[in-house]
Amino acid sequence: MPQDPSTRSSPARLLIPEPRAGRARHAACVLLAVCFVVLFLSGEPLAPITRRVCTQLAALQLGVLLKGCCCLAEEIFHLHSRHHGSLWQVLCSCFPPRWHLALLLVGGSAYLDPPEDNGHSPRLALTLSCLCQLLVLALGLQKLSAVEVSELTESSKKNVAHGLAWSYYIGYLKVVLPRLKECMEEISRTNPMLRAHRDTWKLHILVPLGCDIWDDLEKADSNIQYLADLPETILTRAGIKRRVYRHSLYVIRDKDNKLRPCVLEFASPLQTLCAMSQDDCAAFSREQRLEQARLFYRSLRDILGSSKECAGLYRLIAYEEPAEPESHFLSGLILWHLQQQQREEYMVQEELPLGTGSVELSLQVSSSDLPQPLRSDCP
Repeated sequence: MPQDPSTRSSPARLLIPEPRAGRARHAACVLLAVCFVVLFLSGEPLAPITRRVCTQLAALQLGVLLKGCCCLAEEIFHLHSRHHGSLWQVLCSCFPPRWHLALLLVGGSAYLDPPEDNGHSPRLALTLSCLCQLLVLALGLQKLSAVEVSELTESSKKNVAHGLAWSYYIGYLKVVLPRLKECMEEISRTNPMLRAHRDTWKLHILVPLGCDIWDDLEKADSNIQYLADLPETILTRAGIKRRVYRHSLYVIRDKDNKLRPCVLEFASPLQTLCAMSQDDCAAFSREQRLEQARLFYRSLRDILGSSKECAGLYRLIAYEEPAEPESHFLSGLILWHLQQQQREEYMVQEELPLGTGSVELSLQVSSSDLPQPLRSDCP
């Protein structure tokens, strides 16, 4: 999925868990190769080893432990974004609650049992057990079926972030964002200061990863001041006649008392996550809410990144509240993003060929879905 370039240097970039990259299977392949080397160096005949492999496939206790080790190879890369920096939480997530007991039983049976009649040592039996399980993991033969995945997500009630992101996009952003530039042009006729900040004519969507949303932004930070409402978008949708969509325009005061205009709002689906974690019927814990908030941001970022209708019309601002309250943390974060957009716009202008202006580029994109005439003298 393409990513929004505006988020690559965001201060919250490290807080968002990226999709897992299959490191568990890679780790299984490496360990499997080690087992093959051990067997080769042992000098044992192939036929007895093959028979022993078949019998060791029943060693599921060892299989569970090895699977946990492979999962650990992946999860250690998500220590901070998914497990809040707790190594113990990583271990508990990768291994079953009694993994240490399983390790004790498997280790004792491998080293304390007497050698078999055919002369195979207990250590060889342990190595062959590892070989079988790692082969299964490397080939991906333990994947859950579609039915099992569906049952797991429905019973755990965790699969909400993806649905919320798509609902937010289809039901709101895809409707309002294509008209944002037009609304900004209209309101700039009565507010000339907006024309000097065309590079930030976007909808800035605040995504607090803790789901703490303020209904009144002016109360959240005194450096954020309401200026005006953008022209309304009125549509008939889902049986609702003349449904109204509207954005609010704010000005952000910087340390030099200069005002920067900005269309700003919170991602409203996060209020749903917060309400779910407070309702006993939802069976949704605080930890699940925090995880889903991060997945919501990632899903929304990917959806908008692949949307042609919304390209260049939004800015996602993900953040986590500081441990110590700061009165102007939010305004400072927004100003940082506004400055980043100015730098990005400046870099784009530098890369344009000589004589190519923004007016010429805008003529190449039609605001209508109908074919447009190529000649400028056509009606």
